[in-house]
Amino acid sequence: MTHKYEIIIYWSNADGAFVAEVPELPGCAAHGKTSEGALKNANEAIQLWIDAAKEFGDPVPAPKGERLMFA
Repeated sequence: MTHKYEIIIYWSNADGAFVAEVPELPGCAAHGKTSEGALKNANEAIQLWIDAAKEFGDPVPAPKGERLMFA
């Protein structure tokens, strides 16, 4: 499943892997040996994040649908 949340993918020297972060879902991140693998894992992590939030009655933010700005 592909989600509509922004996913930021970058190489991490410390981890020796590509990291995919989902800024709209606090703490939601994944990694992979390739950027494609990190993206696939991020989509799985998003679904797990959403499932856990629903299980505990926490709100699930709707995707903003536009690029987030970082300083």
